[in-house]
Amino acid sequence: MDKLNPICKQVPHILHGGDYNPDQWLHMPEILKEDVRLMKLAGINSASVAIFAWKALEPEEGIYNFEWLDHMMDQLHENGISVVLATPSGARPAWMDAKHPEVLRVSADRVRNLHGERHNHCYTSPYYRRKVREMNTLLAERYGKHPALSLWHISNEYGGECHCERCQEAFREWLHERYDSDIEKLNRAWWTSFWSHRYSTFEEIESPSPRGENSVHGLKLDWMRFVTFQTRSFLENEIAPLKAVTPDIPVVTNLMGTYPGLDPWKLAPSLDAVSWDNYPRWHSDERSTWEMAANIAFVHDLNRSLKKKPFLLMESTPSQVNWMPINKLKRPGMHILASMQAVAHGSDSVQYFQWRKGRGASEKFHGAVVDHCGHENTRVFREVAELGRMLGTLDGVVGTNVPAEAAVIYDWENEWAIRDFQGFHQHRDYENVCKEHYRALWKRGVSADVIDMEQDFSGYRLLAAPMLYMLKPGVAARLRRFVENGGDLVLTYLTGYVNETDLCWLGGFPGDGLREVCGIWNEETDALYPSDSNRVCFGENSLGMDGEYRAFEMCEIIHAEGCETLAAYGEDFYAGMPAVTMNRFGKGRCFYIAARTDGSLPDALYGRILASSPVKPALDTVLPEGVSVTRRCGGEEEYLFLMNFSEATKTVRLPDGFEAADVISGDNVSREITLPVYGVRVLRSGAVTCLA
Repeated sequence: MDKLNPICKQVPHILHGGDYNPDQWLHMPEILKEDVRLMKLAGINSASVAIFAWKALEPEEGIYNFEWLDHMMDQLHENGISVVLATPSGARPAWMDAKHPEVLRVSADRVRNLHGERHNHCYTSPYYRRKVREMNTLLAERYGKHPALSLWHISNEYGGECHCERCQEAFREWLHERYDSDIEKLNRAWWTSFWSHRYSTFEEIESPSPRGENSVHGLKLDWMRFVTFQTRSFLENEIAPLKAVTPDIPVVTNLMGTYPGLDPWKLAPSLDAVSWDNYPRWHSDERSTWEMAANIAFVHDLNRSLKKKPFLLMESTPSQVNWMPINKLKRPGMHILASMQAVAHGSDSVQYFQWRKGRGASEKFHGAVVDHCGHENTRVFREVAELGRMLGTLDGVVGTNVPAEAAVIYDWENEWAIRDFQGFHQHRDYENVCKEHYRALWKRGVSADVIDMEQDFSGYRLLAAPMLYMLKPGVAARLRRFVENGGDLVLTYLTGYVNETDLCWLGGFPGDGLREVCGIWNEETDALYPSDSNRVCFGENSLGMDGEYRAFEMCEIIHAEGCETLAAYGEDFYAGMPAVTMNRFGKGRCFYIAARTDGSLPDALYGRILASSPVKPALDTVLPEGVSVTRRCGGEEEYLFLMNFSEATKTVRLPDGFEAADVISGDNVSREITLPVYGVRVLRSGAVTCLA
C-alpha cells in the first residue's frame, strides 16, 4: 500500500483546529488578538473561517466588505496557522430573502418557509446559484494565492429538500432522463396501476407530500435520489468557480455520518477529499463506551471508504454539545482518545466546532476550546493542548491508509427502501444491524471498509451484507462471483426482496439469483410482538458452533436447498426449521442468518468464520474487551493504534517477536502494553510490508 500525498500539500501535518468565527467578534478586536495567542498555546495549526459569514462579507446586495477577512488571513498566516476557507452559502442574509423570496425553500406540504435558520435555500433557484457563483469567484480571486489558504470548505452540512415549482420541474426533467422519456416505463417501475394512479404524462407527477401522493414507494425512492442529484448539482455549481481560479486547492464539504437525507456515495466523486462531523453520545445510558466506540469506528471507516483514502474529521467537540436532550461532558481523557480514534481509522485531521464559545443565540453553550472565561486555565483547554502535542509527533502518519480485507455493505438507497415499505415489523433498525456485524470484526482487530452495494467486491475476502432488501442491477451477479471465487459472504433476513424501484422479485426470496448462492428459500416472514421471542439453537455442525440465542422482531421461515443447517428455531410452528445456514458455493461460503437476534449471534459466527478465513487482524493477539487495534500503512511504514474504550486498565499481550517504538513517548515495546482507562498508544514499525 503506497503512502499518499497529504490532503493539504503545504501542511504535511495532522491538521488541528476548527471553526473560527472572527466575524462574530469584530467589535471586540482584543478578543481576536487573544485568539491567536491561545491557538499557539493549544497546538492549533488550522482554522476554518467564514462559515456562515455571508452578511459580514456582503452587508447589502452588491456591497462587499473583505477587509476583516484580509486581516484574519494575514494574521493567522503570520502565526503559522493555515486557513480552511469556507464559502458562506449555508445561511443567507435577511436582505436576500426579503428581495428574492424564491431562494426560500418550500416544504413538502407546499408552504414557503420564512427567513431564518440555516440551509433554508432552494438548490434549484437560478438567483441563488448565480449569487453563490459570484461570491465564490470573489473569494477565489481574492484569496486563491494567499499563503494561508490550505482548503476550500464548501457550505456546511448539506441537507434538506425543496418542493417549490422550480424543483418540481427539475424533478420531472430528471425523471424524463431516468426513464428515457417513456411514461409507461416509469409506470411499470413504480407499479402505479395500484389504486389507479397511473400517469399519462410526466407533467402530472409531483414530489411526495403528506397532502398528496405518499404511498408509491418507487416515487419516494426516486425523489430521494433526485434530492441527492440536485444537491450534487448545487455543490458542483459552488466548486466550479473555485477550481477555475485555484485548481490545486482541495475542496471538501462536511458530511454528517449516516445522515439519511443524502447519499454520500453520489457526492464524494465531486470532492477532493471527504470530511465529516462527529458527535457521539459518550458516557450515555444507551450503550457501553466500547460499543459506542465501535459504532463511531463504523462511521469513520465509512468516510474513509468513500474515496479509499484518508479523510478529515472536520468537526468534533472537546467537551459537550448543546443540542442533545442531555449534554454530558466528555470525561477526562475521552477527548484525546476519541480524537486519536479518528486518526487511527484514517483521518488526517482533528478539528472542532468550535474554537471559542459565542455569547448568544442557539450555540452559546456548545462546547469549545476556549470557554466564556476566555483563558487557557481550564481542563478542556489543557486536554486540547496535550492532544496538540501528541498530534505533533504523528507527521509520519499523514497520507497512510487503512488496509482492509473485509467490508460491510451499508447502502443509502437500501436504507430508504427499508424505512419506507409497509409490512412485517415496523422496527427494522438497518443501521444498527449493520453496526452489529461490523462490531464483531472491530473487537477482533479486523479492519473493514464500509461500502455501498455498487462498489467493487473483488478486493475483499469477507463481505457482510445485512438486510440487503434491495438488489440493484448486477449486484446479485457480483455477489455470486465473489462467493464462487472463494469469498465468505454473510447475509441475513430481509435479503433480496425487491429491485431498485422497490418491486418484489418473483420466483422466491432471496431474488435475482441469490437463492442458489444462499442455498435457501424463504417461504414466509413472521413478525413478533415485543412480548414474543423464539430460540435459535445450534446443533451439531461443521463450524463447531453451539448454544442458544434469542430471536425477536422478525423470523424468516426458510427451507434448506442444498445448504448446511447450523442452527434451527426452537419454538412455534416452525420449530426445527433452519435459522442459520452455511452454503458452500464454488470456492467460497455463504452464511445466512434468518432471524433478528442481538449482536451476540453474529459475534460468535464471525469468530468461527475468521478462524478458517485468510482475513487477518491488525495484531495477532486476543484483545481484552473494550480494547481496539487499528493499523495505518504507507510504503514500508506501519502504525498501530491501541485504544482502551473501557473504564478499567487493560493489558495487551504482544505477539512473540513483535518489536516497535511508541511514536509519542519514544519508548520501545516488545512483550505487553498496559493501557490505562481511555488510554491510547501509537506504535511504529518499519519491518512490516503493508498489504495493498
